[in-house]
Amino acid sequence: MSLNIFRRPDYRSDATQFIDQLKADKPVLESEQRQGRELLWDKQVSRTEQQDFQAGRVAQKPYVYQTLA
Repeated sequence: MSLNIFRRPDYRSDATQFIDQLKADKPVLESEQRQGRELLWDKQVSRTEQQDFQAGRVAQKPYVYQTLA
């Protein structure tokens, strides 16, 4: 077994230490985050709704700030 005398201890940023401490203090944090993600992002979209949405799109004009007057 060789011992490297020049090896530095593993670096851990302040942010990483904060997150690790937060997870240790509140072990249910990750499950609560997953529940929030499911509530806001993980939704099933039907194909007919998606097609209706695409059909209702209005093409954007080349220069959006141009007035009609």
